[in-house]
Amino acid sequence: MNRSRLILLVNVLWLLTACASWHAADVQEGTKGDKLTLGTVQREIKVGMTGAQVIEVLGSPNVVTTDEQRREVWAYDKIATDVVHSSSNSLILGGVVGSSGGGGGLIGHTAGATSTSQRTLTVIIKFDEQAKVRDFAYRSTRF
Repeated sequence: MNRSRLILLVNVLWLLTACASWHAADVQEGTKGDKLTLGTVQREIKVGMTGAQVIEVLGSPNVVTTDEQRREVWAYDKIATDVVHSSSNSLILGGVVGSSGGGGGLIGHTAGATSTSQRTLTVIIKFDEQAKVRDFAYRSTRF
């Protein structure tokens, strides 16, 4: 194999690897637009908020109960499975490696990446006798 063919082969392999890396970065973006997120809870929920303000920020709770003193406790529980796939097709000039006796043409190649992950977010909001947030806690996991 002569030197120019080896250089061309190395460049083609680098290009294919770069395409796969770009797609891997694409799938890390995940999905956007969820109202109930860890960042929203950390940034927006404050002691002293009214229930209406909480609903405006997080939406309606999954469960509403009361504690032993008949004060409301709201629970938000979210479980999500994210599957993201990114792919592209490319054409490569064939016949650049191998014997000098011919070949040639275009070879199709598909590069891509898929990412699957699960995430959970549980938020508990406790209200006081005046129906204002007195305490809240959250737990987030991603696997």
